Amino acid sequence: MIDEILSGIMKPGRYIGNEWNVSVKPFDQAQVKFALCFPDLYEVGMSNLGIRILYGILNNLPQVVCERFFSVASDLEEKLRSRKEEIFSLESRRRLKEFDLVGFSLGHELLYTNVLNVLDLGAIPLLAESRGKDFPLVIGGGPCVLNPEPLADFFDLFIIGEAEEALAELVSVFSQFKNDFKSGKISKEDLLRQFMRIEGVYVPAFYEVSYSGEGKVSAFTAKNGAPAKIKKRIVEDLENSYFPAKWLVPYIQIVHDRVTLEITRGCPNRCRFCQARQQYYPLRVRSPQKAFSLAQEAYSASGYEEFALAGLSMSDYPGIADLAQKMIEYFKPMGVSVSLPSIKPKNLVGGLSSLIASVKKTGLTFAPEAASERLRNILGKDFSGEEFFRGLEESFQAGYQHVKLYFMIGIPFEEDKDLDALVDLAVAVSNLRKKIKQPAAGVNLSINTLIPKPFTAFQWFGMAGREEIQRKQDYLKSKIYRHKKIKVNFHNLKMSYLEGIFSRGDRRLGKVIRQAFLSGCRFDAWDEHLKFEQWEEAFRKTGVDPDFYLRQKSPDETLAWDFLDSGVPKQALVEEFKKTIALQQDKEYNFFK
Repeated sequence: MIDEILSGIMKPGRYIGNEWNVSVKPFDQAQVKFALCFPDLYEVGMSNLGIRILYGILNNLPQVVCERFFSVASDLEEKLRSRKEEIFSLESRRRLKEFDLVGFSLGHELLYTNVLNVLDLGAIPLLAESRGKDFPLVIGGGPCVLNPEPLADFFDLFIIGEAEEALAELVSVFSQFKNDFKSGKISKEDLLRQFMRIEGVYVPAFYEVSYSGEGKVSAFTAKNGAPAKIKKRIVEDLENSYFPAKWLVPYIQIVHDRVTLEITRGCPNRCRFCQARQQYYPLRVRSPQKAFSLAQEAYSASGYEEFALAGLSMSDYPGIADLAQKMIEYFKPMGVSVSLPSIKPKNLVGGLSSLIASVKKTGLTFAPEAASERLRNILGKDFSGEEFFRGLEESFQAGYQHVKLYFMIGIPFEEDKDLDALVDLAVAVSNLRKKIKQPAAGVNLSINTLIPKPFTAFQWFGMAGREEIQRKQDYLKSKIYRHKKIKVNFHNLKMSYLEGIFSRGDRRLGKVIRQAFLSGCRFDAWDEHLKFEQWEEAFRKTGVDPDFYLRQKSPDETLAWDFLDSGVPKQALVEEFKKTIALQQDKEYNFFK
């Protein structure tokens, strides 16, 4: 039957499973059957390190079988619906409702309609209150659950923070009470109360939200003995935490077709806009010895020809140059390259760029975020212009020809002078290569709209409107078009608008997500699939004002996510917010020269 369904489907390799190093366990003999879902295409999901970690951890538990589900492309969805067939797992072709637990990794707000589509294709009711003992429990985790409220209607529970240890505890509790739950001896509420005792578990049904006449959250009340605050889970010992060294090797090319080696988690920097720092706080590191050992093991198990060292701030990893050198010297004879994500310019001074270039001259990537020192101070961004240009010059001498720079627009207190500075910086970077008697460097600018996210010092700022962002994009285009070596890519402002709403929203957005899904919205993070008009219609039909969620807030206001404890006190964020207000009074501009 599966062969017949996949006949004529684009990229059937997305759905066949049986990859190298896949887990093979007898489905029917497992006490707990866990469906691990990533609400995007296979080639995106298999590039996600978190999915690989959880897949390995769960399948290492003797009583558990864990199998994978990904979103299906539109051609397969159409075929499944026309044949009245259900979505199936990669490993054993089981239906979604044959599993006990369905866990979604929520990495981006614009995947929310995909979550509903996976449930619907699995013949599982969308609303948590409509699912009894005959359906799986639906669990959410990942970066988006720093504000899970827009999805509260659809999920039975969330794991806040890092799920590796909490998920194993949750599976253990479910194993204890499964028979009583399935037989009706205990209710779903009774079972959820057992899960509630696990640190980091949030059960939306055990909380009531009240709203003021203005529509603001006025109260968030725990019931059924639920804790008033949910503390974020973290893995304290990264050194000995699980890493999927038996790296699954897909049969088709995936987005990041390489081994991602996590050597650090968390970030020592204090950028005021960065939610990822709060998500993975505090900083933890793997030792160079352990990282190198894992790299050797992963290579032996997979034969991959590229390793990417991963973490939020590679520049602050102790001994990053020594580790990179050791890996490059070891793997170079095998034709294996080692790459680093965006790093600080200081790391390029002293030969690291030459070392990396000796294996593979990939482009250089930096994230200044803003070109004026005034805005970087507001952002709390540690980025030295002097080190930047010195490191660039060494890199150009090592043979690099292209540079990618990440910037944001819509930063609080931003002026057109700051946009001019962005263009001036890009031109200076391109022309710097002429200093070593070479043609100007190619510069690719990636420019995103700043979204003031939960648990950052910017969470009280309003988000710049679409008209303002469009004007700034047009302004930059008018300045850049004459520079042929500079290319610019702007993130879709409609996507940023929706992301801002759902990252800052509350439970009332659940009906909007459901309406958008029913009207055909899928893959909203993909330019070619975004149906913005349907989203606008969904807001109108449900009577929800989307701009309400993008307004500026007072530090005294109750936020939809205030019941979560990220590990960073709210008062500390308030103080940083106040510092930002004070910094904008400094009108002195200091641009890169």
